[in-house]
Amino acid sequence: MDFLTLLQVLDSTVRLATPLLLACLAGLFSERAGIFDIGLEGKMLASAFFAAATAALTGSVWLGLLAGIASSMVLSAIHGLASITFRGNQLISGVAINFLAAGMTVLIAQDWFAQGGRTPSLMSGGRFEDITLPLAGTLAPVPIIGPIYAELISGHSILVYVAFLCVPATWWVLFRTRFGLRLRAVGEAPEAVDTAGVSVIGLRFAAVGICGLLCGLAGAYLATGLQAGFVKDMTAGRGYIALAALIFAKWRPWYALWACLLFGLLQAVALRYQNIDLGGIVIPVQFMDALPYILTVVILAGFVGKAIPPRAGGEPYVKER
Repeated sequence: MDFLTLLQVLDSTVRLATPLLLACLAGLFSERAGIFDIGLEGKMLASAFFAAATAALTGSVWLGLLAGIASSMVLSAIHGLASITFRGNQLISGVAINFLAAGMTVLIAQDWFAQGGRTPSLMSGGRFEDITLPLAGTLAPVPIIGPIYAELISGHSILVYVAFLCVPATWWVLFRTRFGLRLRAVGEAPEAVDTAGVSVIGLRFAAVGICGLLCGLAGAYLATGLQAGFVKDMTAGRGYIALAALIFAKWRPWYALWACLLFGLLQAVALRYQNIDLGGIVIPVQFMDALPYILTVVILAGFVGKAIPPRAGGEPYVKER
């Protein structure tokens, strides 16, 4: 593999890891507060549809982004209402959201656009364009450093940079602010937080709201940044992969970054290399496509070390009288 090919693979890795990273950080906020969210997939899918549909109808990608975030936060509110207010089973609520989004998006897309459950292809103005960073053209001829800056770091849409900036921002919020301390405490010992006079319900709804915001960004990026429109089930299990990456990262932001880049690399390799020949042994394209999901199963089966979730995760809090 030459240097240029390596850069192209890494460039694809960054693009493919972006929605995973946003969804992973979304799950991180929610689960750190004690709310398990299997519905990341559904929120991403709803956001992808409404972002693409709004962008197609209005011609504005920013209105599409707002619509995508709003739809994701509505589903987050439903999940919060079911699991926090009514103390329902969090896993069942998340699965229900996934089914709701999968059916709703195709139904509405067919009603609005009559294109088999998809939106029209987005033209310029309806999708996020790549940004060329300062001096990218000037530094491009410089050996090694120039191509890395011009090809790998520069040339991504704004949501890619937002996603990677969210990693240090998440670390700072969770580990350097009073809000983050209380949020983590709610996931470990909600009764202690309640005793201190802080609203457990309020903190958990805040975490679920942040989760909805980040899932909205992830879904909007899928439909208006990574691709140019919405197609049926376009998330393709990314929400579940993000959950696996979260477990792999042991609920830590910086580890989550590397875990998502690993999954993105597997997807990039699978897309670029088809039917690899290893000395007469041909690895079929189907195996390459399945690599990210195989790693997901390996992680969830516990082969990468024991991951201990927040102690109060998945348990509704009942205030003591």
